[in-house]
Amino acid sequence: MKPAKKPHGEIRQSQLITTFGPGSMLDLPNYSVLVAGLEFWSAGGETISEPRLSRKLARVLEVDSVELKTPPPANDDPGAAVTGITGFQFPEWFITQGLEESKGGPSIRTRLLVHRKALTKGKYIDRDKKKKTVVPVRCVGACRAGHIADIHWYYFAHSGVSECAKQGRQLFIDERGTSGDLTEVWIRCECGKAERSMAAAAILANKALGSCDGSRPWLGPFTKESCGEPSRLLIRSASNAYFPQTMSVISLPDRDDAVRQAIDAVWSYVEAVEGLDDLKYERKKAAVKAGLEGIPDDEALAEIQLRRLGGSKIDKPVKIAELETLVASKDEVGEDRPEGMFYARALPRAIWECPWMEQVERVVLVHRLREVVAEVAFTRFEAAAPDIEGELDIGVRRASLAREVSWLPAFENKGEGIFLQFKTKAIVDWMRLPEVQARAVKLSAGFEEWRKEHQGTTREFPGAAYLMLHSFSHLLITALSLSCGYPASSIRERVYAIPNVGYGILLYTGTSDAEGTLGGLVQVGRRIQETVKAALDLGMLCSNDPVCAQHDAASRHERRFLHGAACHGCLLISETSCEQQNDFLDRALVVPTVQDLGGPFFSEIVTSEGPASVVGAV
Repeated sequence: MKPAKKPHGEIRQSQLITTFGPGSMLDLPNYSVLVAGLEFWSAGGETISEPRLSRKLARVLEVDSVELKTPPPANDDPGAAVTGITGFQFPEWFITQGLEESKGGPSIRTRLLVHRKALTKGKYIDRDKKKKTVVPVRCVGACRAGHIADIHWYYFAHSGVSECAKQGRQLFIDERGTSGDLTEVWIRCECGKAERSMAAAAILANKALGSCDGSRPWLGPFTKESCGEPSRLLIRSASNAYFPQTMSVISLPDRDDAVRQAIDAVWSYVEAVEGLDDLKYERKKAAVKAGLEGIPDDEALAEIQLRRLGGSKIDKPVKIAELETLVASKDEVGEDRPEGMFYARALPRAIWECPWMEQVERVVLVHRLREVVAEVAFTRFEAAAPDIEGELDIGVRRASLAREVSWLPAFENKGEGIFLQFKTKAIVDWMRLPEVQARAVKLSAGFEEWRKEHQGTTREFPGAAYLMLHSFSHLLITALSLSCGYPASSIRERVYAIPNVGYGILLYTGTSDAEGTLGGLVQVGRRIQETVKAALDLGMLCSNDPVCAQHDAASRHERRFLHGAACHGCLLISETSCEQQNDFLDRALVVPTVQDLGGPFFSEIVTSEGPASVVGAV
């Protein structure tokens, strides 16, 4: 592979991770490059400290430890001693720009298909000594494991091995139509005995491109690994050419630290405690009661038993640790200081209480938060999202960012947010309704149809509670963007549907610069009841109704297996904002629709002379 210089132009750190990470393709003026692995990057920028995320990523990658670093600084950064990210020229096959003589008449446009080794100073010199400009071929071969390579064009044109490659016969690419569709693009050999439509390569069952050879050109030479999957046709510029697999955490005050400090203060009283009865007896003492104030019995007992056994606590799943902090009984969490990582205050219920907020337990305005996002690996053809607890699936086949991973590119967002905690009993009672259970069965049937097309996936159906909260979150993001000053693409979500811990949603700004700390979310959060009302109104009617409301998730005609009543007219938002890439959505679980299926969480809409009012379902 031929190395290429770093492209000109300023690129944000978040873009380097989410768009131009190792293994991604980037078009330059004269050729295309494949961004090289981390060994070929100059030393990363600043180290980001987030121990909880580092430990989890080390466990996923099966290494002892891993550092988190920002990507290298830009070339114009005066403080940067060494900068740059290497790119390898890819693909190595090109198409000439000028048209060739065609025996098929004016309806056929013919160009030459040439290899990089046949070029001289970036141009192809034909047999008549004429210079021709070239552009990279748009089709390559890849597999679901992330491997990628040039298509064996001689093999493809001849439907097998031939002598034409050794003899150096010329290959042609014919456009036998005006649309540019693959059915009209043909690869033809000079021998006159072989030609084949590119449409054949698009059908996986044809195995027209052979088996994947495990090429990982972004990691440098001699880095192939065994694969055996069929090679698939991949359009370089297509949106499915690169899906970064990222993991993020919100930097929160550790709930376990508060428990440990409380137990430290009363250890002389509780060191002999063996069960809940013993702990409740000790709590009757004034010193223990004061020291353990706000600490639930089960958390206190778990810490006591852990100390007595001399063990170490395994990190909790990402969202469980975050939710425990957010639902803590304190009115304030964190420290209100400019350099602080997290500070939140509960909004008094008297401010936002109204009929349609009846099932909301708590509203927390997050004045300051810090999110750390790191790229772990990447996939092609299909994204691999974290599960509903924020954890990465260890069983997913992912393409590595380096031959030996010692650090990962990461960036941090500093912003603000709004957290809504729902009453656990209200959601549990709602899930027991026959209409909700029937709807969940239909949505689960769609998920099973999706699984049939994704053999080997370990993804699980998240359940009705998650779908309801996720759909409500999308409606609320849209409503917030109309009044908070942030575009919807700058607002991110975290949906918490954890039965033994709680239910809620956190909406927060997801930018890495000053745009994330303008104060708009907190300001709108002070009248959150109005925004929730607007969100519910948005969900009741879609511009694509009744088609949208009547969508059957299991329908093989539309093939939207992970959607209920959801489309671009109502629930689908920017995928950078959604934690599930716009999967698992159904507004019929949130509010009544024109289909009137029954059982939405916000069920009763009472229309009067003034604005509609929404009453909780339970």
